[in-house]
Amino acid sequence: MSRVVDHSASREWVDNAVRLIDADAQRSADTHLLRYPLPAAWGVQLYLKDESTHITGSLKHRLARSLFLYAICNGWITENTTVIEASSGSTAVSEAYFARLLGLKFVAVMPRSTSPAKVALIESHGGRCHFVDDPAAMYTEAHRLAAEPDSHYMDQFTHAERATDWRGNNNIAESIFEQMTREESPIPTWVVVGAGTGGTSATIGRYIRYRRHATRLAVVDPENSAFIGGYDTGDAGFSTGKPSRIEGIGRPIVEPSFVGQVIDRMIAVPDAASVAAARHASTVLGRRVGGSTGTNIWGAFGLISDMIADGRGGSVVTLLCDGGERYAGTYFDDDWVAGQGMDLTGPTAALEGFARTGKLSRQND
Repeated sequence: MSRVVDHSASREWVDNAVRLIDADAQRSADTHLLRYPLPAAWGVQLYLKDESTHITGSLKHRLARSLFLYAICNGWITENTTVIEASSGSTAVSEAYFARLLGLKFVAVMPRSTSPAKVALIESHGGRCHFVDDPAAMYTEAHRLAAEPDSHYMDQFTHAERATDWRGNNNIAESIFEQMTREESPIPTWVVVGAGTGGTSATIGRYIRYRRHATRLAVVDPENSAFIGGYDTGDAGFSTGKPSRIEGIGRPIVEPSFVGQVIDRMIAVPDAASVAAARHASTVLGRRVGGSTGTNIWGAFGLISDMIADGRGGSVVTLLCDGGERYAGTYFDDDWVAGQGMDLTGPTAALEGFARTGKLSRQND
């Protein structure tokens, strides 16, 4: 006698879950591409892809959407699943939003030292925060919680690069190049991004190659991050054992989603330069931007400085990852900066010099 095992009853929930996520995206306009003011005489244009305008306020909104669709379509998330993530930052905020959209429970595993402001943001979207005393234990604890029945660990650092459709489908790369089509230099000379999971750099790097654009991809990396060391040595197990102070980018180990082979150049950026650049750009733009945006800006300014010195025109695109309001107590707090042992004097002077001359002094890079 033949035996039939049928799980098709769950398909109705899956169909509706995908519809809800697609409908949410349809209600949202694409993020803006801002032109950063540079002197026309330089012959170089700088653009910022403003990811802070997502409903959850950061670049991680795209990642969370992709992770949920990936997990749902793989059958890992169903109507009764509790979603687990190891994150104390913007990814947890965005994933909490999508979990609530689908009527699912969401738990963010995070260090007990996480700021009350971040905890409040996650909880405002219906998420629950699960604290660990040792930050290094976040991932083990997330795996433990996910071993419970009807639970799934999202694991952003493993799945980020494979969850995004890098060939198109309105990913961030396709959006950038579409928005650039009517600009003076529509094919950027450089796109500059940081790496947290590595998913964004993998998506953009693959897309550039797939579309055969002449654009080069530069990835900026903060202090203590293992990505640039892994890129330089080719060692996927490279580790610094130290956390990044620039939230959202930099990791103590090379994460599985980091695809160094699609990156043309990596640039180490001192944390003081990231913070100084975030403050500098905030003044120019008339709105606060986060520390990872400062890292991007510093890297973009360096590349623009090189282009000007070589007499080459063109365009550079980077990301405005999130707003600076989340960092009022850190990057925009002089006492916090001093407590971290950062001296912003040199980087601030270099940024002011760049604004006047188009030359960025990077002796401390």
